Amino acid sequence: MEELPIKGAYLYTPRLFRDDRGTFMESFRAAELAEATGHGLRLSQANTSVSARGVIRGIHYADVPPSQAKYVTCLSGRILDVIVDLRVGSPSFGQHVSVILDSEEFRSVYISEGLGHGFAALTDNATVFYLCSEPYAPARERGINPLDPELGIDWRVADPVLSEKDVQAPSMKQALDEGLLPDFETCTAFYGTLS
Repeated sequence: MEELPIKGAYLYTPRLFRDDRGTFMESFRAAELAEATGHGLRLSQANTSVSARGVIRGIHYADVPPSQAKYVTCLSGRILDVIVDLRVGSPSFGQHVSVILDSEEFRSVYISEGLGHGFAALTDNATVFYLCSEPYAPARERGINPLDPELGIDWRVADPVLSEKDVQAPSMKQALDEGLLPDFETCTAFYGTLS
C-alpha cells in the first residue's frame, strides 16, 4: 500500500505469480490496508461495472458521515481511475490524482470517505470491481460533472460517454457554493471513529 498525493487515497500493487496456467495474486489484504490507513474496511457492498471504451463514470461521492469508502480493481481491460479531493479545507482541496488500473498489473486503489471518485474506460469491456464500506443510498449520493474545466482532468478519451446524471451534475464551484461538498475536519473526525 502506498499513499497517493491526496491524503486518504492509496495504491495497492499486488505480487503477481505467473506460470503456464495463468496468474494468481492477493487482490486485497485487510492487514495491509489497516496498517496504511489506521483502520479496516467494513465490507457492506460489492459492485461490478462493465464499460465500453470512452465511458466515464463519476465523479461520485457521498455525504459524510458515513459516506462510502471504496477499494477499486480493474479485472478486465484498462481504466484511468481518478480521485478528487472534494473536502473543503483539505490541503489538497480541488486537486486530483490519476492512476491506470488494468488486467495486466491488477493494481487497486483505496478511496477514503469524502473523496470524489471516477474512471474512464480506455478499452471495451473494461470490468471494474469495487468493495464498498457502506451500501448505496441515493439520498446521500452526490456527484461533480467529470468534464468540469475547473477540475482539469485529462480523461484520455476522445469522445466521452456519460450518464445523464453525470452530465447534469454540478461543477465543483457550484457544489461548493451550495454547501454540498464534505468538510475536511468532519471527514478527519469521522476517520478517527473507524479505528
